[in-house]
Amino acid sequence: MNRLKRSLTLPLNSPGTAGVIFLLVVALIGFADAAYLTVEHYQNVIPPCTTSGCEAVLTSAYSVVLGVPVSLGGAIYYLAIAIGALIYLEAKLLSGTVRPFHLWVLRWTLLATVLGLAASVWFFYLQALVIHSYCQYCLGSATTSTLLFITAAIILAKNGKMPAQPPLSPSSPSSSAAL
Repeated sequence: MNRLKRSLTLPLNSPGTAGVIFLLVVALIGFADAAYLTVEHYQNVIPPCTTSGCEAVLTSAYSVVLGVPVSLGGAIYYLAIAIGALIYLEAKLLSGTVRPFHLWVLRWTLLATVLGLAASVWFFYLQALVIHSYCQYCLGSATTSTLLFITAAIILAKNGKMPAQPPLSPSSPSSSAAL
């Protein structure tokens, strides 16, 4: 619990680009997977599957919430992770100036991976113990969510300091002095 509190409160040193680029690539793979399932859902098509359980999982009562496919929520999640990583990478690679605002965005992007991991654990539980079938696309999404979480944990552990609160504006003079 103390490590979580520390991750939420300590500032983050500017991490290197390799881990954040990996985060971006994995998020884009997850987005492609979830977006594909969302399109297939709205076209009333069960995608081809090498496991025998895709149809059972994708047509179960757990595949939609209030008429919206859960894959759409996954696509939005992965897109948000990718955008957060892009905001940081744009500052680091293109402008060469990482301000506290960019680190704040990256912090919350990294912390949001906990939501993806929790959702993946829940949906894996449903597949294994409730539906008794597995969907390869859902398992792929669980893998990408887990990779995102592990990558985020490594970045947070290695860089330990990250602003807990956003600066007043992305370009405020006081925010650049904090670097």
